[in-house]
Amino acid sequence: MSVGSRPLVPSRLAPGGVAAHGPRRAPTTMLGGYVALMKLRVVELLLITTVPTMVLAEKGWPSWGLVVVTLIGGTLAAGGANAINMYIDRDIDALMERTKGRPLVTGLIAPKNALIFALSLQVAAFVVLWVGANLLSAVLTLSATLFYVFVYTIWLKRTSRQNIVIGGAAGAVPVLVGWSAVQNSLAWEPFILFTAIFLWTPPHFWALAIKHADDYKAAQVPMLPTVVPMRQTIVSMLVYTVLLTAVSLVLGPVAGLGPIYMVSAAVLGLGFILSAVDLGRHPTPARSMRVFGFSITYVTVLFVALAVDVLVEHGI
Repeated sequence: MSVGSRPLVPSRLAPGGVAAHGPRRAPTTMLGGYVALMKLRVVELLLITTVPTMVLAEKGWPSWGLVVVTLIGGTLAAGGANAINMYIDRDIDALMERTKGRPLVTGLIAPKNALIFALSLQVAAFVVLWVGANLLSAVLTLSATLFYVFVYTIWLKRTSRQNIVIGGAAGAVPVLVGWSAVQNSLAWEPFILFTAIFLWTPPHFWALAIKHADDYKAAQVPMLPTVVPMRQTIVSMLVYTVLLTAVSLVLGPVAGLGPIYMVSAAVLGLGFILSAVDLGRHPTPARSMRVFGFSITYVTVLFVALAVDVLVEHGI
């Protein structure tokens, strides 16, 4: 197998004989199947960005009730969106090693039941956020689901190499939801954070796509690493990491943040850039997964630093 003009090590074995990430263990119980439909590991990452944004909006710690309501609503909405995605993509999921154990592929859950479950989660999410927070946060959450389903999953995923670039905007909406849950309005700060997550998504996902390029080729999904040379993919990743670092630093003066956030943003951004440069020098699946792992560390630590900075600056 090759990506563009560069050969890659087969996806089941990383260089040096290290076992790589294979297909996830398929759920065997009905409850496990419905939980798997929600892809809660992905939801965790979305929630990591929501709470610190709420702290920034409040200039302190928001009420626990509002935090809990926002997290429940966000979890239900993101879980429902993921379930709809699996309902639509069950044909190509069956073709990919990484996804062939999903409950709609194995037949553990009937497609109709999965769709009813997904739509029920969306309704519950909207009600929870509207009643527990405000209408704006509920509408923003619903808009993220609609964008993810209709723009990314149905339209772009199978047709455009820009699929994850444009479609990734849905994953940036939680920061808008977190801010609006507190303020019932929007401002420059959440839009800067939205832009940061928007820029973070392509290099994060392309690093994973390099690793699983065989899967995407088998399913004829035009993720960037499967349709352009490796060098072009890595250059694109590097451009996005540089832009991401710049945007993350812009947030500091706009939001009045202190050295805890600014130093963290600078160090993390440099680390992300260097990891992309290292991948360019050694373009292997193992290195791409290092970038993928660092990207998760990056967004987690950056948003934790954001929350800590706000709490320290306001003496909380």
